[in-house]
Amino acid sequence: MRKIFLLMMLTASVTIFAQKPTKIAEALPGTEYGEGVSDEITFNVQSPDQVIASLEKSDELKDVIIKAEVTGVCEKKGCWLTLKNNKDKTVFVKMKDYAFFLPMSAMGKTILLHADATKKVTSVKELQHYAEDQGKSKEEIAKITEPKTEIRVLARGIKVVN
Repeated sequence: MRKIFLLMMLTASVTIFAQKPTKIAEALPGTEYGEGVSDEITFNVQSPDQVIASLEKSDELKDVIIKAEVTGVCEKKGCWLTLKNNKDKTVFVKMKDYAFFLPMSAMGKTILLHADATKKVTSVKELQHYAEDQGKSKEEIAKITEPKTEIRVLARGIKVVN
């Protein structure tokens, strides 16, 4: 009986760990990730610059729709991205509950995000980790020696515009 139980556990383990990771859909216009972005809530779309300006007056923005160009994507999993802005600030996006990811093909695309945004001081260790995710050299990573104030966006849903 014990051998049968062990054999069943081994079979279950092999089956579970042999699963292939979920393929992330290519970033083509109209493709949605996470909860997506409903057309009904896109009437008050903001740019990253508007979000940055709002966060100079308030610590947090809830339930905002942001339209922006993607300037960086995590090369390992697509678990974070950065957005273009004219304020020379880092606008860093993570996915809520780590529930979805974006493919590298999102780089340079314009997207809509349904999200919350806050200001955050990011530690040197965390900044170095993200630089490593981007494939930066050890020399570039070593140059990161001070924390940085960033705009953090927690996305519930993303939709590729173009």
